[in-house]
Amino acid sequence: MYEVRFASAADIPAMYEIYRPYADGTTVSFEYGAPPPAAFAARIGALSDAYPVFVCEEAGRVRGFAYAAPAFERRAYCWCAELSVYVDGAYLKRGMGALLEGAVAACLKMLGYRKVYALVTEENAASVAFHRARGYRETAFFPEQGYKMGKWLGVVWLEKELNPQTCAADFPRAVSALSARERTALLQRRCDGIF
Repeated sequence: MYEVRFASAADIPAMYEIYRPYADGTTVSFEYGAPPPAAFAARIGALSDAYPVFVCEEAGRVRGFAYAAPAFERRAYCWCAELSVYVDGAYLKRGMGALLEGAVAACLKMLGYRKVYALVTEENAASVAFHRARGYRETAFFPEQGYKMGKWLGVVWLEKELNPQTCAADFPRAVSALSARERTALLQRRCDGIF
């Protein structure tokens, strides 16, 4: 049984250990190796007040995490967010990624975001298929955008609409603005099988 919940500072070391192999040994992340643990902690900490950061536990241990981040810098883009999902390699293809993506998307919707994006390395066909299955559609392909592990890599841009155009009546809220009731209702959606 998996439990999805908001991440805490105590989860960051486990999140780092999940992320590190992706940055160090794959083209899934465009980082040339994992940042130092303190830099990773600062990155997650900087996001967690404004954006959803979730972990997924199995038997009390963090096995995956997902978060949203700003998609772009300019204010007019503030209704858009970028998704990142990382799952422990031993837990891939067991439904954990879908739970994490669902939690982030549901939270972004509740906060008033219009779209969430996923930028996926072209050779990561499994991730492209995962996002398609979760309701994302391909909107662009950018060839040779990054160079890692001795090769040029294209990027597939996928997006998922969360709210209608009318959401622009208000700016999206920060996660820190969610009430305890809203947080509980959001996580209850998981128990009800909604994400």
